[in-house]
Amino acid sequence: MDISIGLPNAVPGTTGAQLVEWARRADARGFKSLGTVDRVVYDNYEPLTALAAAAAVTERIGLCTSVLLGPLRTNPTELAKQALSLHALSGGRFTLGIGLGAREDDYEASGVDLKGRGRWLDEALGRVKEVWDGDEIGPSESGSPGLVVGGSVDASFARAARFGDGWIAGGAPPDQYAEMAEKAKAAWTEAGHEGQPRLMCLAYYSLGERAEEEAKAYLMDYYAFLGEETAGYIASSAAKDADTVRQYLEAFDAAGCGELILFPSSSDPDEVDLLADAAGL
Repeated sequence: MDISIGLPNAVPGTTGAQLVEWARRADARGFKSLGTVDRVVYDNYEPLTALAAAAAVTERIGLCTSVLLGPLRTNPTELAKQALSLHALSGGRFTLGIGLGAREDDYEASGVDLKGRGRWLDEALGRVKEVWDGDEIGPSESGSPGLVVGGSVDASFARAARFGDGWIAGGAPPDQYAEMAEKAKAAWTEAGHEGQPRLMCLAYYSLGERAEEEAKAYLMDYYAFLGEETAGYIASSAAKDADTVRQYLEAFDAAGCGELILFPSSSDPDEVDLLADAAGL
């Protein structure tokens, strides 16, 4: 299983200097990819913008939106061009991870109706693929980006198989992930593909002297819309020591995950090295 790391693009108060130093260190320490999460009504950096900054200071590491909230980008042709641009600027390192999202405030602020968002995403992904496969809209010197689709319902697995290279889960525990991964693989086979899809997942970590405090402060706030009990469960489940990091890696590997992206609760770039050390990189 490949080990990846999230940028702190959605940790409130993160500075531009911290973001690019985080990217530099992740590139140097051998992580597979840099991931980003997406919000509108929050103190965060827009994912494509954050990854463009990371691309400028890195040479090797992959770049992945994990995931971008597709329906809030209402022009799929422009989204396709943005993805092509980031892919070309990074020398062919970008994967567009895309999903629906469910936070009402993000949709309201964007002037987008929550209803019909699944149908919109199906149509939009068809257009994105059309742009990428054509020769009128570029840049095209690095080819097309990778594409993974997020979600936990049957329609998401079918969507990933129809349009993507694979599927990504957001925050599922290893046992639940294993069940969903089997559904994603079944949808992949039913769609007539050979081989296996790219299978990804994200989880959270918080290391260092203030691990417990930082995980609680950030994750309770970020997931407050789910209610205190659920947000508290997410915060408590973050890996807060090296042993737990290793346990998570073993569990997700056994569950069939091909790439695990561990997202931070702090924007201190030292967290990159702490995670790399814990993961044996």
